[in-house]
Amino acid sequence: MTMIAVLDKTPGTAGFYAAFLDALRDLGFSGEIETAHDTRLVHATDNSIYQRHPEAVVFPEHQTDLVCLARLAGRPEWREIVLAPRGGGTGTNGQSLTDGIMVDLSRHMNRILEVNLVEKWVRVEPGVVKDQLNAAIAQHGLFFAPELSTSNRATIGGMISTDACGQGSCTYGKTRDHVLGLSTVLLGGEVLRSVKLDDAALERQRRGASRVAQIHACVADIHDKEKETIERVFPALNRCLTGYDLRHLRDDDGSFDLTSLICGSEGTLGFLSEAKLNLLEIPAHSVLVNIRYGSFMDALRDARALTGLRPLSIETIDSKVLGLAMKDFIWDSVESYFPEDEAGPARGINLVEFAGHDEAALRETVAGFLTHLRLDTTVMRCGHTLAEGRVAVSKVYAMRKRAVGLLGNVQGEARPQPFVEDTAVPPEKLADFIAEFRALLDGHGLDYGMFGHVDAGVLHVRPLLDMRNLVDAARIRPLSDAVFALTRRYGGSLWGEHGKGVRSEYVPELFGPLYPSLQKIKAVFDPHNQLNPGKIAAPPQAQALLKVDEVPLRGVQDRQIPDPVWQKFGTAMHCNGNGACFNFDQDDPMCPSWKATRDRRFSPKGRASLLREWLRLQTGEGADIEALETASLPLKRRVTAFFRGRNKAPLDFSHQVYDSFASCLACKSCTSQCPVKVDVPDFRARFLNLYHQRYARPLRDYLVGMIEYALPLMARVAPLYNAATGLTVVQTLGRRLFGLVDMPTMQGARLAETCRQWAVQPATPERLGALSESEKARAVILMPDMFTRHFETPLVCALIELAARCGYRVFLADSLACGKPLHVHGFLGLFARQARRNAQLLRRFAAAGVPVVGLDPAMTLIYRQEYQKVSGLEVSGKVLLPQEFLLDALAQQEKPADIPDMQHVFLGHCTEKTALAGSGTDWQTLFHRVGLTLHLEKTGCCGMSGTFGHEARNADTSRTIFEQSWGAHLDRPGEKRFLASGYSCRSQVKRFRGEGLDHPLVVLLERLRGDTLHS
Repeated sequence: MTMIAVLDKTPGTAGFYAAFLDALRDLGFSGEIETAHDTRLVHATDNSIYQRHPEAVVFPEHQTDLVCLARLAGRPEWREIVLAPRGGGTGTNGQSLTDGIMVDLSRHMNRILEVNLVEKWVRVEPGVVKDQLNAAIAQHGLFFAPELSTSNRATIGGMISTDACGQGSCTYGKTRDHVLGLSTVLLGGEVLRSVKLDDAALERQRRGASRVAQIHACVADIHDKEKETIERVFPALNRCLTGYDLRHLRDDDGSFDLTSLICGSEGTLGFLSEAKLNLLEIPAHSVLVNIRYGSFMDALRDARALTGLRPLSIETIDSKVLGLAMKDFIWDSVESYFPEDEAGPARGINLVEFAGHDEAALRETVAGFLTHLRLDTTVMRCGHTLAEGRVAVSKVYAMRKRAVGLLGNVQGEARPQPFVEDTAVPPEKLADFIAEFRALLDGHGLDYGMFGHVDAGVLHVRPLLDMRNLVDAARIRPLSDAVFALTRRYGGSLWGEHGKGVRSEYVPELFGPLYPSLQKIKAVFDPHNQLNPGKIAAPPQAQALLKVDEVPLRGVQDRQIPDPVWQKFGTAMHCNGNGACFNFDQDDPMCPSWKATRDRRFSPKGRASLLREWLRLQTGEGADIEALETASLPLKRRVTAFFRGRNKAPLDFSHQVYDSFASCLACKSCTSQCPVKVDVPDFRARFLNLYHQRYARPLRDYLVGMIEYALPLMARVAPLYNAATGLTVVQTLGRRLFGLVDMPTMQGARLAETCRQWAVQPATPERLGALSESEKARAVILMPDMFTRHFETPLVCALIELAARCGYRVFLADSLACGKPLHVHGFLGLFARQARRNAQLLRRFAAAGVPVVGLDPAMTLIYRQEYQKVSGLEVSGKVLLPQEFLLDALAQQEKPADIPDMQHVFLGHCTEKTALAGSGTDWQTLFHRVGLTLHLEKTGCCGMSGTFGHEARNADTSRTIFEQSWGAHLDRPGEKRFLASGYSCRSQVKRFRGEGLDHPLVVLLERLRGDTLHS
């Protein structure tokens, strides 16, 4: 309060906003109010090219909070306050970006309030994610249309605010076609409930002096007076003009409904607090025809004819997007649907879907369509495949959904930019339109990627630009103007489904004589232009609409980061805000810390944004990041850093970045699941390395970072260690002194006995070198990680026995300190030295020609991942995971024993299943060879991730993550034997459910003991 008292409270200043937020708290606002730089920063961008820093971000908990906010902002003394709502934050045109107060409706207002199965409708809050809703109602055979590529993070409020549509819109329409009613909090605090009104009800509603009455009177008058103009101005397109939709105010029955006016209004008219939505029945049967072409233009021209055959939808993808998909993990699941033709990979594809409830009728329709493909020769087609059934169709569409993000993963500094990407023209004109569009981009010497909904005449076109380059940034204006003119000439629109946002400057020309009516509507809803100003329409005498080249661009701030630093931090710099890390699905491994906290700072996008800002600020302060990463610190600076706590400089932005990274599990899901491959664990480790050159490390970091070196010593006194960890006083000391909880017990007695039983020898270069070529072919080096060796020794014994029973001579390597704990905690100098030592040993093993097998996925994959990033380090050979080795070692069993097979369920490790997409199916193959079945359960993260779950600061988050996915699966009734490949995962289950899980190789060993393989 003291600081606010000395701030300038002139309207529009930070002090003015601070005073407003104080008044908001005093009025009883119960949600969070955040003004810290980190929170404001992660809300300053979306999936667009723009960056606007809000003065604050508020997170209302319910409609009452929205009423409180709107009532206060409507008072005369606060008329300079600007507010803008935000949902999923995936907009491509800066729709929700503001330099005022951002109202984030996704953190708390995300409840499904009511489902009516009889009448097939649902009531939801605006922060509900589309996939969240569909997952909740799928069991009843219902879904909410339309289908979006961002459906796993797009909120219903965001969909309504942009009148979103996507795949299948020619059949299902746009979002507004499925909105039955809205509750909208108006400036001043009134709540407008838009429902169908007959003439008598409308007449009653428009009486009085309330804002709700004024709105009904104003809009009804405009509709009555401008009927002919409305019909003339609004194009006859599937993707007609969004926002302030005057054309659909009257339904076919003559009733009046403001819902269509609010849909697509982008928060410029009020705050959505609740929506009633229509639900549809999920088609029982579906078939997707995947047609390949030798050129993208052939695909476009063919789509025009195929549309006349009335499929549910036609989606198209060009060669650039296909090429990127082929390099992504998603391709493994769809490769069989897109075989390579004699001329090479397809240069364009059309995905043509048919669906229905009558299977026989559907098959007849598809057969007729295939007959057309066979007989029609107007377009050269390379071939086609069929994906039949919802599961198969969903796999192909999952690849299509990643198209937006995949485009951001092209190599080089020029990246696809979304500013003219959702043009809509009459479908019959699309091919000619795109030919001119391509000529326009070719004339500028630009590359681009294309995909979209050809049945609706919408194609997403993203030119590749380097927004840090002033020449490329200057292209935004001429290209936007040219594309707008091109769409006008073809009778279309610049925005087909992604809203107007910053592109609103073209609204007056497109709406022409209707624009003054839009201004009147804006004025009656928002007389002082406080709600997301500059978008769609401005009241008369208000500030002008935003312009595409006058809103701050992300590239302006990115330009302040030196090129060498920008290049070195690669993926973090190229995060484009597509929001894939905000995936709602609890059983998807992507970013567990985001799922547990709903705090966008704790997501890959948030962390990438914070790192970019930190690098920019460091550069401004004169720090040489390159030198600091490679230089050895002087002793004086080391000593200073060792004792210097963060309280010495409490306002350093570095602390906010540190707090965000501290919540990261380093599970590495982002490195493969993110379309841009943003590698948070990598730049997190690099940041911590730099941060702790300035500030002291907690004792916990030293203990955990060096744990691999301590384990052999601890093993010598294992009984004492185990007894001590069970004492309350030791547990309390561990929590207070080191910040650690629930430390595991050590094992180890059986290893020596197992080695004697199976004649296991130490893996020395001399022994290996003495083997003949035939002996090498049946030899294996087992190199279990330190954690499994000392905390789960029986599993090491099981692997030894399993390899021996498969006919292999087993050599046991000394367990290496692989260095992962060092890397996770930013001890990069020590990590690099350890990596070089290990690489030298691995080179000797590789020279011997004997395969090396690790055990734990996270600790084994480090040799393929983090080691590859150590400067000058070359790792020879590949340390295999157990299933990779066993695929060659474990032969097909000739006569599986006829025994009852209980259901074995595999729960994969995050790092393993995201880095190696086929790891689960490898285990399935191995189980099949011994006559067993293995079910792959889709799960998210277990919440342990190395030592993350053992750190007291993470205890609550770790449990939340576990219960969100793993706990829910483990608690389902039924006779199942759950198996897990990760040491962390098994220890987490034991921690929260009291019983550990077996590794799948234990089941294989049990099977072999009862029925030894034939050589």
